[in-house]
Amino acid sequence: MIKNGHHADSDQRDDAGCSKPAASACSPEKRKRVVRLWCDGCYDMVHYGHSNQLRQAKAMGDYLIVGVHTDAEISKHKGPPVFTQEERYKMVRAIKWVDEIVEGAPYVTTLETLDKYNCDFCVHGGDRWQGHTYEEVKHAGRYRECKRTQGVSTTDLVGRMLLMTKAHHSNMDNPDYQQHTDNFGKGPKGHSPWTGVSQFLQTSQKIIQFASGKEPQPGDTIIYVAGAFDLFHIGHVDFLEMVYKQAERPYVIVGLHFDQEVNRYKGKNYPIMNIHERTLSVLACRYVSEVVIGAPYAVGKDLLDHFKVDLVCHGKTEVFPDKDASDPYAEPRKRGIFRTIDSGNNLTTDDIVQRIIENRLQFEARNQKKEAKEMAVIEAMKKREKQEQNEATPQATH
Repeated sequence: MIKNGHHADSDQRDDAGCSKPAASACSPEKRKRVVRLWCDGCYDMVHYGHSNQLRQAKAMGDYLIVGVHTDAEISKHKGPPVFTQEERYKMVRAIKWVDEIVEGAPYVTTLETLDKYNCDFCVHGGDRWQGHTYEEVKHAGRYRECKRTQGVSTTDLVGRMLLMTKAHHSNMDNPDYQQHTDNFGKGPKGHSPWTGVSQFLQTSQKIIQFASGKEPQPGDTIIYVAGAFDLFHIGHVDFLEMVYKQAERPYVIVGLHFDQEVNRYKGKNYPIMNIHERTLSVLACRYVSEVVIGAPYAVGKDLLDHFKVDLVCHGKTEVFPDKDASDPYAEPRKRGIFRTIDSGNNLTTDDIVQRIIENRLQFEARNQKKEAKEMAVIEAMKKREKQEQNEATPQATH
């Protein structure tokens, strides 16, 4: 059982920027000071790595503003994004640590941007290849760095989709899996095509950081939804937002099915993300109060009574029968608490995978360009180093 809700980390601060336990010891001057932070990026195919960066950024201050680049700007610098700017704006808004977003933020972060939005610092993940993007704010001492989330990246997720194999989060003894994992970390020229193995290691600490421990209060309407929520996307966000709006004081519990269960009803190589990754993805959403990890497929009497569920919701997608061919929602229907929700968005995980496969050549070209750029940076650094060595060596006189 993972309790969630809005931002309440162990290092949480109050509105004045004081950590909660020590708030009483803060001086009045300190209590008036609100630290405003700026993050920016493409946020294309938003995943729990992005959410974790924003969580860390929020922990460095009080008010987090996130700048999101336009489609045109991303196409110019990196190649066409998978998601439209409107979809990307909505995805970032749904992350519970975000206080405000700036649509169409400039690609290069300048002091002018920080000053315009009254931000003290810019926060970014440690990335060797960011070039001159943050040079100005770094020189001004207004740059902070947070840790990157190991084991996930957009490129990695794209790779998992393109591979279409079940072995990316199970079948660890499979010889194909072993053969490819042996190739990890061999550098640009010897890299493995097997980007599809999930390298993410879940820890209880990570779950605690993402969860917020908010209990249901008297008067709350307890709403239960269940599913895979794989590759957590804009379709899920629209659905959960609509579920949230079903009550005045909603307490939304999301039941996540284990990987084997998802594969039973989805087939192919689903889920793309394993249960640990899907847990963090859903916990980061501001409309979710609690997550059940490995929820039973049938929404039965025990589950409904245990959580004192008032309403069970499901989207317009097909309801797959249980293993015994029964309706998994038979009990909530019988109780008259089942509701079908039309979010107005019929985007599915299949659609996303389709979008990416259709654009496969563009993605490959983009990744090759990125690799070439990285190699060029390394070569330039080597050349510069050699020049400096030559200049430092005294020339022989004749």
